[in-house]
Order: sequence, then C-alpha cells, then structure tokens
Amino acid sequence: MRALLPLLALAALAASPGSAASQSCDALVDRVTAETAAQAAERRSDYASFTAGPDMTLTLACGEPELSSVGAQFRGASPPDSYYDLFGRAGHAVTGIDASVITEAAHRAQATATKLRHSNVDLGGARVTCSAMVSPDKGPLTLCAVIEHSDRS
Repeated sequence: MRALLPLLALAALAASPGSAASQSCDALVDRVTAETAAQAAERRSDYASFTAGPDMTLTLACGEPELSSVGAQFRGASPPDSYYDLFGRAGHAVTGIDASVITEAAHRAQATATKLRHSNVDLGGARVTCSAMVSPDKGPLTLCAVIEHSDRS
C-alpha cells in the first residue's frame, strides 16, 4: 500500500535528514507505537511505516522541526470504527491534538471523500485529509492523513 500514499508525498519531501531529525523521528515513532500498539515495519531517519492489522497500515513522515504527518490506510471502502480510532490516536501522538477531534474530522472528511474522491478538514495547526479510491490491483482503498502546518490559528 506504500505505493499509494500520495497524501504523504509532499510531507516526506519536506522532511530533513540528519541526526537531530533522526532523534526527533525516533521519538515520534515511539509515541505512535505507544499510542496505537502498531508494529513498526520500516524505519528511516525521516519516515516509518507500521502494521496495524490485516487491512490497516500507518505511515509517518517526520518534518522539520515540528511539521510532521501521519497517515492511515485501509483496504476497503467503508473503514470500521477501529480505523478511525487508530487514526485519531496516531494523529494525537504526532500533533498533540485530542484524538477524538481528529477522529471526528476524519469521519467528516471521509464522508465527503466518498462523494468527491478527496476532502480536507482544517484543525488548529493541522489538516485532516482523506481520499477514497479504487486501485486496479488492490480494490477500494481509504487513505487519511493528519498533516501539521505552521498556521496554528
């Protein structure tokens, strides 16, 4: 599913390599793991992916100095509540925004994305973005990400 992560591509490009970024990313990986119980599958200085269940994965893009993002991918068109709960907890680990706020924003963004293919919900200091798509080889996919931004209003 990593090949289908357009939501995080720009955030990953903004991530800066180096020892300070690596330490910061290590801390974020540890927080995501602690919040979600997902298992880290791949780990680099500015990126990590996690297995969160048979049809769910997480991806983390570590930005500089605090502009990071976390995405949740679900193989299917109608994610279960556990997907949104996982996404909310992962988003909280990265942004500090209350998990229930992120979960509710993801529900709203996903409901719109099923009609328009893509939708955003702005939160103070972050944006929740969701996409609904059909992959020719994987079938329906649901992709959501919470992306920090510098406007904390």
